Amino acid sequence: MNIEKFQESMYKLIVETSTKLPRDVRRAIKAAKERESAGTRSAMSLATITNNIKMADDNVSPICQDTGLPTFKIKTPVGANQLVMKEAIKNAIAQATKDGKLRPNSVDSLTGENSGDNLGGGTPVIKFEQWEKDYIDARLILKGGGCENKNIQYSLPCELDGLGRAGRDLDGIRKCIMHSVYQAQGQGCSAGFIGVGIGGDRSSGYDLAKEQLFRSVEDVNPNEDLRKLEEYVMDHANELGIGTMGFGGETTLLGCKVGVMNRIPASFFVSVAYNCWAFRRLGVAVNPETGEINEWMYQEGENIDFGATEAEKETAAAAETKSEVITLQAPITEEQIRSLKVGDVVQINGRMYTGRDAIHHHLMEHDAPVDLNGQVIYHCGPVMLKDGEGNWHVKAAGPTTSIREEPYQGDIMKKFGIRAVIGKGGMGPKTLAALKEHGGVYLNAIGGAAQYYADCIKAVEGVDLMEFGIPEAMWHLKVEGFTAVVTMDSHGNSLHADVDKSSLEKLAKFKERVF
Repeated sequence: MNIEKFQESMYKLIVETSTKLPRDVRRAIKAAKERESAGTRSAMSLATITNNIKMADDNVSPICQDTGLPTFKIKTPVGANQLVMKEAIKNAIAQATKDGKLRPNSVDSLTGENSGDNLGGGTPVIKFEQWEKDYIDARLILKGGGCENKNIQYSLPCELDGLGRAGRDLDGIRKCIMHSVYQAQGQGCSAGFIGVGIGGDRSSGYDLAKEQLFRSVEDVNPNEDLRKLEEYVMDHANELGIGTMGFGGETTLLGCKVGVMNRIPASFFVSVAYNCWAFRRLGVAVNPETGEINEWMYQEGENIDFGATEAEKETAAAAETKSEVITLQAPITEEQIRSLKVGDVVQINGRMYTGRDAIHHHLMEHDAPVDLNGQVIYHCGPVMLKDGEGNWHVKAAGPTTSIREEPYQGDIMKKFGIRAVIGKGGMGPKTLAALKEHGGVYLNAIGGAAQYYADCIKAVEGVDLMEFGIPEAMWHLKVEGFTAVVTMDSHGNSLHADVDKSSLEKLAKFKERVF
């Protein structure tokens, strides 16, 4: 094999996977957009999502800022040298990271140190399998942490909120899958896709679930029982009303794929791998002698480019949301915050600061490196690239899942006088109580819309705590027209709690036996 050509092919696969959604996923998102009721928050979110897809296409930049854990599944002819292929893949990953196509995302679990190149113990994941065909089948999935954290595994029999007992049979499996959609809410960047693995042990069950995500969205399961199960879930999961980003709406699930393997008598696991709307997985057929790409996978059928009329729609305009867009200039006063209520659409101008897990943990014990009084914290780990003159530029900057900061957020807001927090998926009762006491607000940005929000960032004005690594540092960003929705206000109201309650009530409709 020409290993240099193979490395180049893997680099192309990585960049294409990060920056361009496959055709089957695009068609699913287009269908969801057409189903959604006009003038709703979910319609606004889907308009932002399609705009973001177009921008990523045009800029050849990451669709989502979260690289996740790059996972390769590679089938090779007998005799192929997997050792040199693995080394070439690692080199391609490091180069793509250096070029700003991937965020440095590999962190030492003991020291917290970011490797800076997406390489380290266990990263990337590369799984080889031999087969009798005469070409290399290489597939890659980039599954971000927000949706990875909403994976769930059930051990049957079990009791499920809203659904009661799930037994060791097809109907119990059905209940688990429906519950998995409910529990994800908007934290996994719904509307999403799920892969389900029935059987195996705890590890092989999750592997089987993730393997289902490599199937085409539009394929038909050859197993009749599983085909009926997939169709049932797709017919009924959207009746839960969770909607895009958990704002409520017509579309919660975009795809469901189920696989099965044998198990041992004592164990019956149902494993669910949840994937966000930014379903980044592609594949290539590679010539084992030349190392060149012969064919791209997941590219059959019509290609939706979301150009022209789709991308040009103003995603947060009053016409789209049937409400006035409120402009906030940071720093923000308590009086301005107290005037906001759940459902308001805001646009922020001025300065905001990024802060994720490491920053929040740090601020609990230390002073802030800047004055945060009246300021905005953005739960975001951006993709950053430094130019030849040493200046930083934002390549992708969507929100991360906020619930991870629940143990810290309320205390930090009160300690430093922070008035607004931006993230996705909402936060819990501790933060809600602090917003009411302190005079703060939670703003939900559109998860995965990394290009849309990067375009709102006009300058990088500084950075602190770089010892935590690029994703976890505190970046000082100058923004214009940064659009988000008030989903938790200073009056004790939470859209996330309301949607969770209503979707749980709707979930209970599916308690009776079906299979």
